[in-house]
Amino acid sequence: MERILDYKIEEKDDGLIVRRYLEDRGYSHAVLVRLKKTDCGILINNSWRCVNDSLHTGDLLRITLREEEENTQILPVSLPLSILYEDKDILVADKPAGMPIHPSMHNYGNTLANAVMYYFKEQKIPYTFRCINRLNRDTTGLTVLAKHSLSSAILSRQMAKRRIHRTYLAIVEGMTPDSGTIDAPIARKDGSAIERIVDPRCGETAVTHYKRIAFHDGLSLIALQLETGRTHQIRVHMKHIGHPLIGDFLYHPDMSRIQRQALHSYRLDFMHPITEQPCEFYAPLPADMAELFPEFSLFNQSFF
Repeated sequence: MERILDYKIEEKDDGLIVRRYLEDRGYSHAVLVRLKKTDCGILINNSWRCVNDSLHTGDLLRITLREEEENTQILPVSLPLSILYEDKDILVADKPAGMPIHPSMHNYGNTLANAVMYYFKEQKIPYTFRCINRLNRDTTGLTVLAKHSLSSAILSRQMAKRRIHRTYLAIVEGMTPDSGTIDAPIARKDGSAIERIVDPRCGETAVTHYKRIAFHDGLSLIALQLETGRTHQIRVHMKHIGHPLIGDFLYHPDMSRIQRQALHSYRLDFMHPITEQPCEFYAPLPADMAELFPEFSLFNQSFF
């Protein structure tokens, strides 16, 4: 995979060395190291240069990101792959239920990574799998993938600084309040490698905002936005306030209405890592959740 980026040097950047100029634009140390090893990776006015060379007003800086290796340990597998958006830098997919993000001990060939590797193999494009926002196996909806090391570095930094805003939809037991904020620390449950609990003494800060958007047949359809990203945060917090997610095998194992936790990654918004333009994506409510609210219409609504 190859990505070429051109920068016209403005007066305010006159005298900067290449390294500093690129760092200001989100290039990580690892990306800069890769560039130094790439033939003609850094060109100034069509001349091959290095990261410590100076830039001057009017210069044309051309960066070539070239990746010829790929995740050879991830098996390409022909699986359903719903791509909602793709350009030279990112790919946004709508992940189905029952599909893990990454291969693991019991999931070698049924993951999103397998499907994406097959997608690029069919195009004969070397690709390294880089998922920015990870979803649980049974959580459906939006996930964004970086297509090269630079977009990965920039998006990962956005994620760490909570600049990628995520809205989830969930179906929970009972009628919730119209809206609310749950501020309850979360920790791992003693004796369990998976389960989490609210633990005011040992837990890490966890804050969830929610709004009820529909009520039907004893269930609330709610929108949620996270200030933090703790493991199982939504599931633990909603159980904590007495409105657990239906179909949640771990925290509310009642499968009478749905066969998985009723949680969907509905909306993502962030700044594009390269163009710096605002991006906003929506994934429709999956069929197994939508059929529980047959009279409710949802079309690209922003709830927060």
